Amino acid sequence: MKRAIIGGAGFIGINLAQYYLEKGESITIFDNFSRRGTTDNVNWIKSKYPRVSILQGDIRIDQEKLKHLMETHDIIYHLAGQVAVTTSVTNPREDFEINALGTFNVLEAARSVSKPPILFYSSTNKVYGGMEDINIVEYKDRYDYENLPLGIPENRLLDFHSPYGCSKGAADQYVHDYARIYGLKTVVFRQSCIYGERQFGVEDQGWVAWFIIAAQLEKKISIYGNGKQVRDVLYIKDLIKAYDMAGKKISVTAGNIYNIGGGKKYCLSLLSLLVYLEKLLGKKINFTFAKWRPGDQPVYISDISKAKKEIGWEPKISPQIGVKRLQKWVSKNKEIFRDL
Repeated sequence: MKRAIIGGAGFIGINLAQYYLEKGESITIFDNFSRRGTTDNVNWIKSKYPRVSILQGDIRIDQEKLKHLMETHDIIYHLAGQVAVTTSVTNPREDFEINALGTFNVLEAARSVSKPPILFYSSTNKVYGGMEDINIVEYKDRYDYENLPLGIPENRLLDFHSPYGCSKGAADQYVHDYARIYGLKTVVFRQSCIYGERQFGVEDQGWVAWFIIAAQLEKKISIYGNGKQVRDVLYIKDLIKAYDMAGKKISVTAGNIYNIGGGKKYCLSLLSLLVYLEKLLGKKINFTFAKWRPGDQPVYISDISKAKKEIGWEPKISPQIGVKRLQKWVSKNKEIFRDL
């Protein structure tokens, strides 16, 4: 099958591209190369797989290029986006234009062709908002839900907190509704914290990778809040497997929304990750505390039982194994973080 990855030079996109290129499939990467690390990523993948197609474009303005992608590919993965809550607060217009308007353009391009491709959209758990009504219990080094043993299900009330939550939430619902109204074969993944190799994590986004990078490069680490915040974390290869399995079961998955994360089994607090990194690196990691950031949930854990039931998917790689793999990759590739 011919596959195109919008935002394909980013962390998730480049790993997805590698997965299918290794299988000998046709891959087109569509990206505007505005984010840090995307040029490094695409140069790396071109060196390994010269046959990969690269198309530079912007989902905000390049409707004709998007239409061409839809006409010439069987499956589209829409992974492009503005990814930081903090950036959305300082520049909400750009956040809206990339996440909401850009996704609308992708959908309209798909709707405009005679045989629309399958379309995956990478959404976020931030569409559920702060969830202040849920009872939280506090332990020594983490928070947890009091009455949600499996985590947050897909039928949880949506609450688009922060401009980022609004733009991603609007896109999430547009993608879902275009399946209902126009019959497009769309699938929405509400992803939790994804981490893995070729991730250029920064303070505002990709916290697992950022902690690993900062700890090895002796950069300042700030904990916003008390560090007891808990997230379910998902290693990149487990996420790629979810995309692959969902695509193979499109007769079931089309028109559906799935929470995709580590679930209750694979979750970490900020403090517990730092403790593990100290053991891994054999040194003390210095960090400071700062004020909570807007829209930051004390705990978020995905209920992934729908994906397990309908797709047959569940994560296999524990945080201990995944974090160690990412740490080794960062250690071997410190030169690409030279401008941090």
